[in-house]
Amino acid sequence: MSAPRPGPRRPDGYDPHAFEPFAVTVDLAVFTVREERLQVLLVQRGQEPYRGAWALPGGFVLPRESAGLAARRELAEETGLSDATVARLHLEQLRTYSDPDRDPRMRVVSVAYTALVPDLPEPRGGGDAAHAQWLPYGSYGRLAFDHDTILADAHERVGAKLEYTCLATAFCPPEFTLGELRQVYETVWGVELDRPNFRRKVLATPGFVQAVEGPPRLTGGRGKPAALYRAGQATALHPPLLRPEGRQK
Repeated sequence: MSAPRPGPRRPDGYDPHAFEPFAVTVDLAVFTVREERLQVLLVQRGQEPYRGAWALPGGFVLPRESAGLAARRELAEETGLSDATVARLHLEQLRTYSDPDRDPRMRVVSVAYTALVPDLPEPRGGGDAAHAQWLPYGSYGRLAFDHDTILADAHERVGAKLEYTCLATAFCPPEFTLGELRQVYETVWGVELDRPNFRRKVLATPGFVQAVEGPPRLTGGRGKPAALYRAGQATALHPPLLRPEGRQK
């Protein structure tokens, strides 16, 4: 590191030039379930470094801007999602990534955000992103910078979110079968769930789902028609619906 630059001291004795400057960025790991697959929103970089590589949407925080505002601004700029669409997203701060060598341009500290959201429109590239696209999780090769690490951490976070909240019902039709609900969990977690055990846990969780009166739905399988449910009034699961271990799909 170069020597600190000399500069005038403030009346309180603090020298703002005593430390080497660095940049702050935001990165966004946004997931959805489309075509029965977990997909992630990625952009293709239009500039160096890593020109042409897939990366998470994101960019630099402006001098008079919070990280949260920068995250929504960059997401809208680089993916073409409308300001209204971005404004209603629930972005959860994931963690801060501060390895000194994570960006070849300069020292950059990134604040990462993540979200698992249904019904997002098709994106388009903008800003310094040449292209934006939903891609199946794990199908895109190595990402730019340390975005593989950020995305893996984000995947773990959204998987945990399904354990403790009713978010999975947002990816189902207004009236759904327990098989359709189970499919959401299997898609996000990447595991195969035991059907009877899943059914027992869901129905034993107060407020998770509510039975729909009327005839059951034919699901196309060989079994009997399946009962229909809608999302219940609960927002959190008590007890949580924990992921099983060692049952990878």
